[in-house]
Amino acid sequence: MSDVRIDSYKFLPRSMWPMFKGFQPEPAEVKPVIARVPLREAKVALLTSAGLYLRGKQPSFDMDRERREPMWGDPTFRVIPRDAKQDEIGVAHLHINPDDILADFNVVLPLAVFADLERAGEIGKLATNNYSFMGYQGQSIGAWRDDYGPELARLLHDDSVDLLILAPS
Repeated sequence: MSDVRIDSYKFLPRSMWPMFKGFQPEPAEVKPVIARVPLREAKVALLTSAGLYLRGKQPSFDMDRERREPMWGDPTFRVIPRDAKQDEIGVAHLHINPDDILADFNVVLPLAVFADLERAGEIGKLATNNYSFMGYQGQSIGAWRDDYGPELARLLHDDSVDLLILAPS
């Protein structure tokens, strides 16, 4: 098996590499959680870091500000309904190539796969609302941790979601 190298800086101007390589976000404490219900009974929601949004219905993530302030990333999130169609999806993320996502967004938010798992009885239910944020947070990570993360947690709790699966981009 060959090694796969990922170039995290591929879509950044070379002059910005030292700034990004020197940025070290604050580590977060992760507490293990024991599942409350079996997977076959669980309500599952998906979360992607690919910067998806519903074109014409939701604002894009703020790439203009990130271009002006490269160490800032838009900390907001978007609700992506389980019945979202390919032609409704837009991608706003400066650190990934959107071509494959625009061809099939299931590569980063596998709603169709989880709908199939629901039909097969492998999961209890795919949540009506699923979520997307822009994975690069930079110096705005505090806003995600302090404001938007807790807001998302409240929405998941209010929707009785048992399991959130992060599909990173």
